[in-house]
Amino acid sequence: MMGNLKPLEIVLIIAVILLLFGAKKLPDMARSLGKSARILKSEAKAMRKDDEPAATTDAPADQPPAAARTIQAAPGDVTSSRPVNEAKPTTQS
Repeated sequence: MMGNLKPLEIVLIIAVILLLFGAKKLPDMARSLGKSARILKSEAKAMRKDDEPAATTDAPADQPPAAARTIQAAPGDVTSSRPVNEAKPTTQS
Protein backbone atom coordinates (compact mmCIF):
# COMPACT_ATOMS: atom_id res chain seq x y z
CA MET A 1 0.00 0.00 0.00
CA MET A 2 2.80 2.42 0.87
CA GLY A 3 4.49 1.70 -2.47
CA ASN A 4 1.45 3.01 -4.35
CA LEU A 5 1.61 6.52 -2.85
CA LYS A 6 2.50 9.30 -5.24
CA PRO A 7 4.59 12.32 -4.16
CA LEU A 8 1.54 14.61 -4.09
CA GLU A 9 -0.32 12.21 -1.79
CA ILE A 10 2.66 12.07 0.58
CA VAL A 11 2.78 15.89 0.72
CA LEU A 12 -0.95 16.01 1.46
CA ILE A 13 -0.56 13.48 4.29
CA ILE A 14 2.29 15.50 5.81
CA ALA A 15 0.23 18.71 5.54
CA VAL A 16 -2.74 17.09 7.31
CA ILE A 17 -0.48 15.81 10.09
CA LEU A 18 0.98 19.31 10.52
CA LEU A 19 -2.50 20.82 10.68
CA LEU A 20 -3.75 18.26 13.18
CA PHE A 21 -0.84 18.24 15.61
CA GLY A 22 1.00 21.49 14.95
CA ALA A 23 4.69 22.02 14.34
CA LYS A 24 5.52 22.28 18.05
CA LYS A 25 4.16 18.83 18.94
CA LEU A 26 5.81 16.88 16.11
CA PRO A 27 9.38 16.80 17.54
CA ASP A 28 8.05 15.59 20.90
CA MET A 29 5.97 12.92 19.20
CA ALA A 30 8.94 11.76 17.11
CA ARG A 31 11.17 11.68 20.20
CA SER A 32 8.69 9.58 22.15
CA LEU A 33 8.21 7.25 19.18
CA GLY A 34 11.97 6.75 18.93
CA LYS A 35 12.25 6.13 22.66
CA SER A 36 9.46 3.56 22.47
CA ALA A 37 11.19 1.83 19.57
CA ARG A 38 14.47 1.65 21.54
CA ILE A 39 12.67 0.18 24.55
CA LEU A 40 10.92 -2.40 22.38
CA LYS A 41 14.21 -3.32 20.72
CA SER A 42 16.05 -3.72 24.02
CA GLU A 43 13.23 -5.82 25.50
CA ALA A 44 13.23 -8.07 22.42
CA LYS A 45 17.01 -8.53 22.71
CA ALA A 46 16.66 -9.38 26.40
CA MET A 47 13.97 -11.95 25.65
CA ARG A 48 16.15 -13.57 22.97
CA LYS A 49 19.12 -13.57 25.35
CA ASP A 50 17.00 -15.20 28.08
CA ASP A 51 15.97 -17.98 25.68
CA GLU A 52 19.58 -18.92 24.85
CA PRO A 53 20.97 -21.75 26.98
CA ALA A 54 23.61 -20.66 29.46
CA ALA A 55 27.15 -21.93 28.84
CA THR A 56 27.85 -22.53 32.52
CA THR A 57 24.85 -23.47 34.59
CA ASP A 58 26.81 -24.87 37.55
CA ALA A 59 27.62 -21.93 39.84
CA PRO A 60 29.68 -22.55 42.98
CA ALA A 61 27.65 -22.45 46.18
CA ASP A 62 30.05 -20.06 47.91
CA GLN A 63 29.42 -17.22 45.42
CA PRO A 64 26.65 -14.70 46.20
CA PRO A 65 23.73 -14.50 43.77
CA ALA A 66 24.11 -12.13 40.85
CA ALA A 67 22.62 -8.65 41.09
CA ALA A 68 19.39 -7.89 39.24
CA ARG A 69 19.93 -7.16 35.56
CA THR A 70 18.67 -3.83 34.22
CA ILE A 71 17.50 -2.89 30.76
CA GLN A 72 18.19 0.62 29.54
CA ALA A 73 16.27 2.35 26.78
CA ALA A 74 19.29 4.40 25.70
CA PRO A 75 22.82 4.94 26.95
CA GLY A 76 22.76 7.44 29.79
CA ASP A 77 18.97 7.42 30.08
CA VAL A 78 18.59 6.40 33.73
CA THR A 79 14.97 7.49 34.04
CA SER A 80 13.70 4.59 31.95
CA SER A 81 16.00 1.91 33.43
CA ARG A 82 14.32 -0.70 35.52
CA PRO A 83 15.38 -3.96 37.15
CA VAL A 84 14.21 -6.99 35.22
CA ASN A 85 13.26 -9.12 38.23
CA GLU A 86 11.88 -6.37 40.45
CA ALA A 87 8.87 -7.26 42.57
CA LYS A 88 6.08 -4.72 42.27
CA PRO A 89 4.71 -3.35 45.55
CA THR A 90 1.08 -4.05 46.26
CA THR A 91 -1.25 -1.47 47.70
CA GLN A 92 -3.83 -2.52 50.23
CA SER A 93 -6.93 -0.52 51.11
